[in-house]
Amino acid sequence: MSGQIISLQDWFQTPPGRYLQAWEQAQLDRFVADIFGYHALQMGLPSLDALRANRMPHRWLAGQGSSGQGGNVLAPQAALLANFEALPFPANSLDLVILPHSLEQSQDPHATLREVERVLVPEGRVVICGLNPASLWGLRQRRAHFYRRLGWGELYLPQAGDFMGVGRLRDWLRLLSFEVETSRFGVYRPAAASEKWLQRFDWLDKAGERWWPIFGAVYFLVAVKRVRGMRLMGPAWKTVNSRSAATASVSRKAGRMRG
Repeated sequence: MSGQIISLQDWFQTPPGRYLQAWEQAQLDRFVADIFGYHALQMGLPSLDALRANRMPHRWLAGQGSSGQGGNVLAPQAALLANFEALPFPANSLDLVILPHSLEQSQDPHATLREVERVLVPEGRVVICGLNPASLWGLRQRRAHFYRRLGWGELYLPQAGDFMGVGRLRDWLRLLSFEVETSRFGVYRPAAASEKWLQRFDWLDKAGERWWPIFGAVYFLVAVKRVRGMRLMGPAWKTVNSRSAATASVSRKAGRMRG
């Protein structure tokens, strides 16, 4: 693997990138299928069809910068270019936002999260995928950075970006009034560069999920936006039926008393 790879989009075309993306696609297909609403947004990484299992009628794929991060736009999403710290959507307008490695590629990840909180409706959901620095892959990347400062060696993961841990991310979400609903880790094979060696260690995926789950190379997290003091109202027909039942009950009691 060349040490000149700096783009996340390019890295996902390598054997470890395809392996990681396949795991993420499976998680997204499983979890976003049951998130309902009208408007959904995927921010970045067009090679990953994060919304393909979702049934919302309005879906967008946002790219950052003039190139849209490269790659092909995935139908049926509508493509747009946007600054991730200033999205072109009104406040409280989106039901679902997906961040596939968007935070670690952002110049200001905290500002990106604040913007996601702004555009999400109350009880809306954000789905985040990120590379885990506390993993074998993260360890190899830190070692490669050390050797590169000495003038040799090559990186395993993309060069750009800040790979934040889950603990730090949870703290940021808590400050923005998000509540984590689901979090899980995956991708436990060693940091190999070839398809052959990755396949040789495929048994480690099940072993890692059972014995050392928090050390997977990637994490997947779903959080819901909570609004303090907000009370969710049920359907109007439930209120009407409950009032009717209460009136009937009072009428029956009054009739028994007169009798």
